Amino acid sequence: MLADFDDKPDSLFFNDGQRRIDFVLVYEDESKKITHKRSDHKKQKRKRQVYESNLINNGLQLEATRSVLDEKLIFVKVHAPWEVLCTYAEVMHIKLPLQPNDLKTRDSAFNWFSKLFRVNENIIKPEQEFFTAPFQKEHLSNFYIQDKLTFFNPATRSRIVHFILSRVEYATKNNVKKFGINKLLDTGIYKAAFPLHDSSFRHMSTDPNCPSERYLLYREWAHPKNIFKLQPLDFIRKYYGEKIGIYFAWLGFYTNMLIVAAVVGAGCFLYGCLTKNNCTWSQEVCDPNIGGNIIMCPQCDKVCTYWNLTITCESQAVSNTHMVLLILSIFWIVTLFLEFWKRRQAELEYEWDTVEYLEQEEQVRPEYEAQCTHVVMNEITQQEEHVPYTACGKCIRMTFCTSAVFFWILLIIASVIGIIVYRLSVFLVFSSTLSQHINGTEAIRKYLTPQTATSVTASFISFIVIMVLNIVYEKVAILITDFELPRTQTDYENSLTTKMFLFQFVNYYSSCFYIAFFKGKFVGHPGNPVYWLGKYRNEECDPGGCLLELTTQLAIIVGGKAIWNNIQEVLLPWVKNLIGRYCAAARSEKVVPRWEQDYHLQPIGKLGLFYEYLEMVIQFGFVTLFVASFPLAPLLALINNMLEIRLDAWKLTTQFRRMVPQKAQDIGAWQPIMQGIAILAVVTNAMIIAFTSDMIPRLVYYWSFSVPPYGSHSSHTMKGYINSTLSVFNISDFKNESKPFSPWFGNLTTCRYRDLRYPPGHQHQYEHNIYYWHVIAAKLAFIIVMEHVIYFVKFIISYVIPDVSQKTKSKVKREKYLTQKLLHENDLKVVKKTMGKIADKIIKGIDSTFQPKAE
Repeated sequence: MLADFDDKPDSLFFNDGQRRIDFVLVYEDESKKITHKRSDHKKQKRKRQVYESNLINNGLQLEATRSVLDEKLIFVKVHAPWEVLCTYAEVMHIKLPLQPNDLKTRDSAFNWFSKLFRVNENIIKPEQEFFTAPFQKEHLSNFYIQDKLTFFNPATRSRIVHFILSRVEYATKNNVKKFGINKLLDTGIYKAAFPLHDSSFRHMSTDPNCPSERYLLYREWAHPKNIFKLQPLDFIRKYYGEKIGIYFAWLGFYTNMLIVAAVVGAGCFLYGCLTKNNCTWSQEVCDPNIGGNIIMCPQCDKVCTYWNLTITCESQAVSNTHMVLLILSIFWIVTLFLEFWKRRQAELEYEWDTVEYLEQEEQVRPEYEAQCTHVVMNEITQQEEHVPYTACGKCIRMTFCTSAVFFWILLIIASVIGIIVYRLSVFLVFSSTLSQHINGTEAIRKYLTPQTATSVTASFISFIVIMVLNIVYEKVAILITDFELPRTQTDYENSLTTKMFLFQFVNYYSSCFYIAFFKGKFVGHPGNPVYWLGKYRNEECDPGGCLLELTTQLAIIVGGKAIWNNIQEVLLPWVKNLIGRYCAAARSEKVVPRWEQDYHLQPIGKLGLFYEYLEMVIQFGFVTLFVASFPLAPLLALINNMLEIRLDAWKLTTQFRRMVPQKAQDIGAWQPIMQGIAILAVVTNAMIIAFTSDMIPRLVYYWSFSVPPYGSHSSHTMKGYINSTLSVFNISDFKNESKPFSPWFGNLTTCRYRDLRYPPGHQHQYEHNIYYWHVIAAKLAFIIVMEHVIYFVKFIISYVIPDVSQKTKSKVKREKYLTQKLLHENDLKVVKKTMGKIADKIIKGIDSTFQPKAE
């Protein structure tokens, strides 16, 4: 029996106006379908009828209404009565209020300052704090119940109903029960299942019983005007559940920690720009009398020409950054962020009642259940159970999946090698043609060198390849995980997380690792160059080093990734919803109910926030792993995250259906991944400073080789540094296959190249000199000392900063005390009272037995 729509578009209740809609199921009416597969439709209808009948048997109440816009669609509204909510709240161990929190809280010294950035408390009122305990029906009177209609908030009601929907059976096949709404959605018996948004995001609800929380969230959280405001995390958790709340809490906390790192990074960058004209080595490169007289050897075979050192003047200046402050930036992000997040997470666990959250036995995935054809004996229950594969079959699957993962990682590495080959080959082209075709001003010649042109074009191509491979490998990872057949959704997400992060780690970072640690490191010298694949001469760095090129690569990838992700995450759902609204408006001008408006929004997807976490963790890797080479990375990440918070909020409140509220204690598998990145970041930045930048060679020259016995200056100085780091090569020592086509100009017979080798005529000519070995020893010593110092300080900070604050510990102890007092001691009093009455009766009986009879 179908109920008519009551023409109340904002109503969240059944037609009687009393029973609240806790969930909505949507299906297509088989009688309206034009198709020849009537037998399949009868089976689907029978399964749905059995399912809905079992829902009613479990205490849920249903009301069906036909769609206003599409008569084929039927909306089944689901309501959970008070008794059902109480029963399943106890089954699910849901913690509910006992009494208001009576612990005094001290205002922070910065409380007045934070008030400037908080949401308006007159609009979104602060949530009242309660001491809570797992719900028990027999102790109903001990819980803080002012109104039965509001005791269970809408998010809790939806979670309880979804729990029931996921466990009600709809068919039995071969003595195996088929159950759960997820399977019905996968097979198309239902088209959608979702809880309702409580109002439009554009205006307040016309229903006086509706709090319009969605509208308030949009106005005070998701709207771009709130970009500098703090997030109303308790309100987000109340509306969307703990899983969404913990994501935005983590993202906001990470963004706040980036502020200091961004200030330090921007300070380093400005320091380099402001002092570039005061650096001795930069002045020597740019000086026409010093750098202008230094002629460099060709950097490729035959087609490359001799060139003047002064064309690298700008790259020398830009690479002048203060590495010590960058190390502090690494220390701040890596150590303090992770340690203080643990404290913040512990506070949220208590405030959001997930400290002792008892995870229910997770439902088996329908895909796993469908493949259960083998029977095995369960070691714990000693009962037979169905599994999809034997122990040998599972081993074969795992071997195949692991091999597939490594195969695709090797393909990613192959694509990186392809980019390297492109760099090697196109450098020859730019070297031979660029100087001939650019006849502009000297400024253009100065900036558009063959090295710069090769680096920029290769970075753009690398970015395009990365984006394309991301799309491919996302589908590959899902296929491999599907074949692996994890048992539960949590196992599925953890397995997919590992694969996706592994793929994206190699995909995003491999080109950066090549530039940072391999380019220019194994090039030989002009008389005996090293070749790739026996054909391509290995790339060399500028005399200013590869640091600027690594910065260019990072800037293009980080900036391009942020733009691409925002287009993909925001623009596409907006366009889809816009098209859907336009088509719906073209069909009808009727009043549309809330459940039908929500149905035409985009579904959130099975993986939920997986891609949001993945995006942020990849960004965390860029900020920490390469911050020494790209000091502006924290600033770009800060700007991106400030926009990301509002865009994600806008997307959730306006473009997607309301998610089923879920419990979550923490950010899951992403926490150990970030800890692993943090450990690796110390190593990578130490190696970037040691091997990619020129900081160590400069320090060695300043303290050892600028003064006797190795130098000729009377005091420590950087004068002569450039000349000491450029080795001399006799042009007559070129091999025929390397000798440049362009004739040598002038009367000079030598050219210079970037290395630390003995000059021609020396008894060890073209071999590494003593300066080289001093530099190598200093680099290794620096890496060892820096790593040990940072790891030691990290250990000290981890020890000093407790994971749980004293205030949170006090609240937990107070809550346990109240739980014991209210729930257990009351039972004890009842027992004592009952036993006391029994004892009195026994004593009276004894007295009457032994009392002497009256004569």
